[in-house]
Amino acid sequence: MTGKRWMSMIALGLLVSLVAAACATATPEPAPEPTDAPAVQPTEEPKEEAPTEEPMPESMLEGDPTGQNVVFWTPWGTGAQQETMTALVADFNATNEYGITVEEIAQGRQGDLEQAVNAAIATGELPNITAGFPNGLSRWYGLGVIAALNDFIADPVYGAGADVVNDISPAAFAAGTLADGTQIGIPVHQSAQVNFYNFTWGQELGFAGPPQTSAEFKEQACAARAANDADDNPDNDGTGGYVYFPSASTVMPWVWAFGGEAVTADGSAYEMNNQAWLDTAMFLKDLVDSGCTISTPSFPNPEFAGRLTLFTTSSTAGIPFQRGAMEEAGNEDVWGAIPFPGPDGDQYVNAFGQMLGIVKTNADQDVASWIFLKWLTSPETQSNWVQATRYFPSMGATDVGALPADDPIWAGALELLALGKAEPNLPSWGSVRGAIQDAGFAFVDAADEAAVQAVLDALNEEAAALLAESQ
Repeated sequence: MTGKRWMSMIALGLLVSLVAAACATATPEPAPEPTDAPAVQPTEEPKEEAPTEEPMPESMLEGDPTGQNVVFWTPWGTGAQQETMTALVADFNATNEYGITVEEIAQGRQGDLEQAVNAAIATGELPNITAGFPNGLSRWYGLGVIAALNDFIADPVYGAGADVVNDISPAAFAAGTLADGTQIGIPVHQSAQVNFYNFTWGQELGFAGPPQTSAEFKEQACAARAANDADDNPDNDGTGGYVYFPSASTVMPWVWAFGGEAVTADGSAYEMNNQAWLDTAMFLKDLVDSGCTISTPSFPNPEFAGRLTLFTTSSTAGIPFQRGAMEEAGNEDVWGAIPFPGPDGDQYVNAFGQMLGIVKTNADQDVASWIFLKWLTSPETQSNWVQATRYFPSMGATDVGALPADDPIWAGALELLALGKAEPNLPSWGSVRGAIQDAGFAFVDAADEAAVQAVLDALNEEAAALLAESQ
C-alpha cells in the first residue's frame, strides 16, 4: 500500500471516530423517574440565652458582723421609755440574720450617760454605741472616739440608701453633720422647743388666734397681765403674761425669728452680738420691763394650768406633764403648741433630739453596730418607739398609728417641726449654752440698749474663748 493511501485511511478513521463521539454526546439522557419530594426539615428556633445574673454587690467595709456582741449605752432612765428600748433590743437580738447580740446598759439620764462616756474615754472601756446630743457626739468625734458614718451609710451591702437618708427630717439629720460633711450620728427621734398657748383664754381676751408676730406676742402677753390685775382675785395680780426663763433652747428660736444665727455662715466662729441678737434681747427686755412676764421656781406647768400665764415655753416632751397639770387643776381650756414669732412674721421652733453614734472599736464590731443602729432608727422600729414614748419620729415614713387622732396637742406640735432649726453642733456648744442663759438674765436687767450690747459683746468673747479651748 502506498504512503498516500495509508495516510488517507488514517484520516478517514479519525473522522469517523469524531462523528461517532459527537453523536454520542448529543443524545439526551433518559429523564429520571419521578420520586417523592424530600420532607422539609423544620428550622430550629434559636435558643434564648438565659439572662445574665447581676453580680451580687460587695461591701466596701472590711468587717464581718456575723456573731458579734455589741454594747449599747442608753439614757432613758428606768421608766416606760427604758422598758420600751429593752423590748426593742430583745426583738433585734431574736430576729437579725447575722446573729448579732446587743447588750443594752442603762446609764440613767443623758447627763449621766455623758459623764459615763467621758470617764470611759480615760479608761478605754467604752461601749460600741452611745446616744448623745449632737454637740456631745461632735466633741467625742474630735477626740477620735466616734466613727464617721459616711461609708456605712453609702455601703452597697449594709448601707441605708439615698431614699432612706432623704426621708430623715432635714433639721434632725443636719444636727449630726459637721461643717466638712462628716456624719457623726443618726437621730433616733426628735423633739422641739415650742410655746404652749391657751387658745381659750386668748379668745376671751379678744384675740382670734395665737400671735403671728413678736409685736402681737407682746400685745397678748400684756393683755393677759392686765386681765389678771383687773379681776377679783388678788392672788393673781402681777401675773398673766409669758414665763421668762432664757435657756439657750428658748433664746435660739427667738433669735432665728429675728433673723439671727449663733454661728457664722461657714460655722467656724460664733456671732452673737450682731443686730439680730440685739433686737432679740431688746424685745425680751421690753417684755420684762413692761411687766408682761413672770418667773417660776420650777417647771411652770401649774402656773399655765392656773391661768397665771398665757404663754410658757416647753419641750414637746413636756406635753404629758402639762396635760397632767391641767387635769389636776380641773382646767378644760383648749391649749396647744405654737412657734416663736418674729417681727416680720417669721416663725421657728427649736428642733433637737438624741442621736446614736458608733464608738470606733474594730472593723467587725463597727459593722455590727451600724446594722443595729440602722435597724433602730428605721421607720418600722421608730413606729413602736414613738407610739410608746410620744417622742416625734425623725423619719417621714414612720407610722405613728392613732396618736394624731388620740392626741391633737401632740399632732399640732408635730406639724411645727416643719418650722424647725437645729442648734450648732460645735464641741464647745454645750458650754456656750450656759453662757447664753447667763446673758439672758443679764441683758433684761441692763440699764439701756448700750448696756445690752455690752452684755452681748461679752457673751461673744466668752463663746470665742470656749471655741478656742475646744480646738
